[in-house]
Amino acid sequence: MMIRIPGVLTPEQVRACRSELERAEWTDGKATAGPLTQSVKNNMQIPASHPLGRRLGGMIQDALKRNPLFIRAALPLRIVPPSFNRYGVGQSYGDHVDATVQHTWGTAEHVRSDLSATLFISSPDDYDGGELTIVDELGERAVKLPAGDMVLYPATTVHHVTPVTRGVRLAAFFWLQSMVREDEKRSLLFELGSVLQLFEQTVSDHTAITRLTGVYFNLFRMWTDT
Repeated sequence: MMIRIPGVLTPEQVRACRSELERAEWTDGKATAGPLTQSVKNNMQIPASHPLGRRLGGMIQDALKRNPLFIRAALPLRIVPPSFNRYGVGQSYGDHVDATVQHTWGTAEHVRSDLSATLFISSPDDYDGGELTIVDELGERAVKLPAGDMVLYPATTVHHVTPVTRGVRLAAFFWLQSMVREDEKRSLLFELGSVLQLFEQTVSDHTAITRLTGVYFNLFRMWTDT
């Protein structure tokens, strides 16, 4: 399941984040690439150890904790703190699949990457190209969202970032381990939870809502992995 999470950051947060990132010290993104992806990765990143990246990443994590759509879609168990990348003219990232296990900087924690996330910080009007393109059973789907919006998608998918032809593309990216490992089961829970929410908003005090809620909780209990 690929889902858009709108408004993770407010316009004020986006402006503050962009202002600081535009003055940041960037390093070659190949430094964090594995042997198979070094040849196709051409971007800049802020090291995970950098205080700026850690502070801005913390701001994003705080925003995600308050976002019910993200919680319902991801069912997060562990999150790798967000990192930041920059694509200038001519830079891109070829087809790749994210590593199965990601390391959380400064800790001994390793996180299974069930889901990948990209949070757009640059406005689409600020650059041409730079689409995050996700390849699945429906073919290639290009994603280029307004600043502050985020896309969440299975880390198992092949994806790439097309070359930037004008301007600069700034984004945050991270991975997370879900309480429900399998994407199909997570998608069913999301759909059922979304329908339940609609029922609760339109129908009050109905026994069917209680029974459907029980189905949701019991499926979650059966499939959860903590």
